[in-house]
Amino acid sequence: MNKFDEIRIWAAARGIFDKGDVKTQTVKLMEEVGELSKAVIDNDATTFRAELTDAIGDCVVVLTNLSHLAGLKIEDCIDAAYEEIKDRQGAMVEGTFKKDEI
Repeated sequence: MNKFDEIRIWAAARGIFDKGDVKTQTVKLMEEVGELSKAVIDNDATTFRAELTDAIGDCVVVLTNLSHLAGLKIEDCIDAAYEEIKDRQGAMVEGTFKKDEI
């Protein structure tokens, strides 16, 4: 059993899969991304690492639940994303990786 399985068991036990849906989890994801953004913007030296860890973890939990509610597995989504980017070429521009246009 991996962490994604544990998250799904946790979510099922709390009724997220029975009473939630893709829309509610998408709204929840936006809330968590907001917390992540706030942590990055505030960049408080005393709490930054803990807040960032918590916010990223929360996003992963919500994405795991969202994918399940959409009939997908987060592991498959991650694999598909990696397959798409693994051979991508590009360059860093102002702190962001910009892929080469084909």
